[in-house]
Amino acid sequence: MELLEWLEKSSWAVGIRQSLYLYPVLEIIHILGIVMLVGAAFLFDLRLLGYSKNLPVAGLAKHLLPWSQRGLILIIPSGLLLFITNAQALGTDFTFWLKLALILVAALNAWIFHRFIYKIPKGDSRETMLSGTSKLSALISISVWIAVIACGRLLAY
Repeated sequence: MELLEWLEKSSWAVGIRQSLYLYPVLEIIHILGIVMLVGAAFLFDLRLLGYSKNLPVAGLAKHLLPWSQRGLILIIPSGLLLFITNAQALGTDFTFWLKLALILVAALNAWIFHRFIYKIPKGDSRETMLSGTSKLSALISISVWIAVIACGRLLAY
């Protein structure tokens, strides 16, 4: 609790809260990052589920997934700065901790998918058959990201 209080009273947190524009700008940056990360992930997941079969999975992965990574560059710092402005309330809020746990599930799901389930072919443009495990990973991804977004919205009220 002392750490949360210290964060909330830090000059950065006070400055953000007192600024007329800084908090809303941080929210916009955070939401833009979410759109980039989750939007690209959703499109990729939908392809794994069998939609847009005319688009090669490997090509789509090489195009979309870097956008998800770029979204993280916006989400992490903006999220931390938004957190410190209300650290005491958020640090003790079940919904906040659920959101963080769900983000960890999403990250673990993505890591397992890319490490063990599907490898982007190098130099070979032929498609490989997608396994049922790929589809399960896509369903987990979509479900978890919807839950993360829901938790984020619940925190605003």
